[in-house]
Amino acid sequence: MYYVGIDLGGTNIKTGIVNKDGKIVAKSSIPTKADRPADEVAFDMSVEVLNLVKSAKISLDEVVGVGVGSPGAINSGAGIVDYSPNLGWYNVPIAELILKRIKKPVKVSNDANVAALGETLFGAGKGYTDTILITLGTGVGGGIVIGGKLFEGNESKGAELGHSVICVNGEPCACGRRGCLEAYASATALIRETKDAMMRDRASKMWDFVGGDIDKVDGRTAFETEKQGDAMAKLVVNNYVLYLSEGLLNICNEFRPQAIMLGGGVCAQGDNLLNRLKKRMKAMHYGYQGTPKVELLIASLGNDAGIIGAAALLM
Repeated sequence: MYYVGIDLGGTNIKTGIVNKDGKIVAKSSIPTKADRPADEVAFDMSVEVLNLVKSAKISLDEVVGVGVGSPGAINSGAGIVDYSPNLGWYNVPIAELILKRIKKPVKVSNDANVAALGETLFGAGKGYTDTILITLGTGVGGGIVIGGKLFEGNESKGAELGHSVICVNGEPCACGRRGCLEAYASATALIRETKDAMMRDRASKMWDFVGGDIDKVDGRTAFETEKQGDAMAKLVVNNYVLYLSEGLLNICNEFRPQAIMLGGGVCAQGDNLLNRLKKRMKAMHYGYQGTPKVELLIASLGNDAGIIGAAALLM
């Protein structure tokens, strides 16, 4: 049997046919064109499913159902996107819209949640039953798996781990609060702090790294320049590790998962980031001495996590 996973984004719709082992046997990507009515987007999603089934040379009878990972606040029980700023959607019954064209069960969840499920079942977290995925991108996303199943909270509105406050009255966050983990540990925050440091030190090698154009700063700038011995870059990196590790320590104490997986572009630093985090977290005894160790891992499914995780909603 096969499962369809749809990674619905504000820019692209990525669709895949996934087998029971979590392997993608066919996939595609088309523009979302999110400024259109939701029904038109859902129509394109349905057509793409049928096209993929055909290209994979399988029958629709062999497909168990369709899973959708969507950005925003999702009511997974009802299959409704309550609100998604990335899509400009309010109260969109996306499961119903797909179901009327694809006569198969449709399940919907938040995109970070499905990525966590995919990584747990088939990625870095394979072999564990209690895991948490933290995604470090434009924001800080979270997904929680307990006993091999997603934990989404009341009306699927939980698992917003990026919006736990680590600094009261700190940096403003997009959610409206101040001092959230997202405001300090996202790639957006890293870029902000890198630029601020560069403005304080015009002699920093970070300027050479971006060719003198501060608008070219990205999540690599401070990490890569630190390797050249730049003191200001080292300060940026150390502060980033400090804040991220504090957030991870909180998660360890609150959930005590078997493993925490980190995803997102910043994680391309690999062991350079991971070993720093482990060192500080070990020094803090993961919050308390004598507690079970929490493994810290880099997510492994990359851009396919959303497709595989969405398909796994049907497994």
